[in-house]
Amino acid sequence: MEPLVRQQVGHHPAGQRYGLPPADVAEALETAFQGRLVSQVLEGQRTFDLVVWFDESSRDNIETIRDTLLSTPSGAKVKLGTVANVETHQGPNTINRENVMRRIVVQCNTADRDLVSVVQDIQASIREDIIESGKLPRGYFIEYGGQFEAQRDANLRLLVLGSASIAGIFLLLFKCLGSWRAALQVMVNIPLAAIGSVVILLLVNWPGFAAFAGVSPWQWPRVWVEATTLSVAHWVGFITLIGIVTRNGIMMISHYMHLMQFEGERFSQEMIIRGSLERLAPVLMTALTAIIGLVPLALGGSQTGKEILHPLAIVVIGGLTSATLLDQIVTPAIFWRFGRKIAEEHGVADVETAIEQSRVHQIAEQFDSPA
Repeated sequence: MEPLVRQQVGHHPAGQRYGLPPADVAEALETAFQGRLVSQVLEGQRTFDLVVWFDESSRDNIETIRDTLLSTPSGAKVKLGTVANVETHQGPNTINRENVMRRIVVQCNTADRDLVSVVQDIQASIREDIIESGKLPRGYFIEYGGQFEAQRDANLRLLVLGSASIAGIFLLLFKCLGSWRAALQVMVNIPLAAIGSVVILLLVNWPGFAAFAGVSPWQWPRVWVEATTLSVAHWVGFITLIGIVTRNGIMMISHYMHLMQFEGERFSQEMIIRGSLERLAPVLMTALTAIIGLVPLALGGSQTGKEILHPLAIVVIGGLTSATLLDQIVTPAIFWRFGRKIAEEHGVADVETAIEQSRVHQIAEQFDSPA
C-alpha cells in the first residue's frame, strides 16, 4: 500500500507561522510521490519526458517523508513533518464508486474446479460465517459478479436453446417420416451419443491416483466426476452432437421404411439385417469424416487458437464414436421390437401376417369355387 498522507496545515500552528497554504504542500507531495513532468530530453528523433520524483527507498520510508524539505514564501526551508501530520495506514490506493456508493472489489481465479461450483461454495461460506453471524458491518452489502455470471447465463441460454432444438428435430422427423414412433426411434441415438461423450470426458479429466489417496473406495466415483468441469464449449458440443447423431438414425429408419414400401420387403428380421448392412458404409463414412476433421482440435488443446474448440471436439468425437458403434446394434433391435406399428401405419404387413392373410384368401377361394 502507498503511504496515506494526512495534512492538517490549516489547523497546525507551524503551518500558519511559516505561511504555507495546503495547496503548496499538496503540490510538493504530488511531485515527490507521483512525479511531475519538468522537461523533455531529445535524443535524435525521439523525445523522452523528464519526470522528477523520489526514489523507491525514499517513498517507502516514513521518516524520509517527514524530513522532506518545503520552501516557504520567505525562502526558508522547513520539514514536512513540522507543518503536517504524516502517517502510514494500510488501505486502498484508490476508492472506486458505483451508483453513488463506494465499492470494494475482491477478485480471484479458479483452477481444477468448475467456476460456478466455486462461487457457490464462496456464497455458502460468506452467508454462514459473515452474514448469518452478524459480522457484516452496517451499510455494507455483498454482490457476486464476473465471468461466472456470464457463464451461468450462457448455460441457461444453451439449456433453453438445446431443449428447443430437440423439440424442433422431433417435429421435423415426424413430418419427414410420417410417424411419431419412427421419430422417437431415430432420436434414440441421442442418449447413445451422450454415453460416449461422458466416458471420454471422464478419461480426459482423469484426476490422477493421488486424488484418491485417503478417500473411501465408494467415494472414488464422486471424486472422479468432480474432477470433470463443463464449460460453455462442452455444452455447445452436446447440442451440435444432437444433430449429427440424429442423421445416423434417419439413414437407418428411413431405409427400413423404403425397403418395405418400394422394394417389396416385409417386416422381418431379414429386412432389418439387409437394411442395416446397406446403411453400414454410409453411416461409417459420415461419422469417420467428422471424427477425422476434429482430431487436430482434440489433440491441440494447449495450442493458441485451439483451446476454445478443444472441449467441443472432445465431446463430439466421443459421442460420434459411441453412437456409430451402438447404432448398428440398438437401432435394429428397437425397430424389430417396436417397428411393427410403423409398418402397419404404412400399410406394410409383416411376414407372419402376410402368410396368415394368404391362407385366409386360399380358404375363401375354395368356398367360392363351384362344386
